[in-house]
Amino acid sequence: MPKRVLTGTVVSDKAEKTVVVRVERRVKHPLYGKIIRLSKKYHAHDAANGFHVGEVVRIEECAPISKLKTWKVVDRIGVAKAVAVEINEPELVAPTARPSAPAEEKVEEQPEEKAEKAEKKAADKAEKKPAKKPTKKAKAANAAKADA
Repeated sequence: MPKRVLTGTVVSDKAEKTVVVRVERRVKHPLYGKIIRLSKKYHAHDAANGFHVGEVVRIEECAPISKLKTWKVVDRIGVAKAVAVEINEPELVAPTARPSAPAEEKVEEQPEEKAEKAEKKAADKAEKKPAKKPTKKAKAANAAKADA
């Protein structure tokens, strides 16, 4: 029986001597007829740790190497796409500016301001709330004081 050979993209190369390859296939939907892409991930043996994320590789079926690995990488078809990033503004990498003086003063005054705000809120609540209606016990106590 011939060995199956698939082509896919390396998704992960974090494990030792193992790469994860995503193989995509295009299938026509049975009811709607739209062409959809289905993908499956295969763990493949990479003895030399020579394949990296983004590369297009060809994998071949083999005898089980471990629980998940029944494929080995045959060869590299396409090279990984490298993206070069260049930062033109050095201040974004390592900021050297210190906070301004007013910002530092605000930090020192915050506890005092919080205390003042709390006092104002308590005073406002006391002014706005109407007096509670006296309970039966309070009425009885007031009546006893009035009689005495």
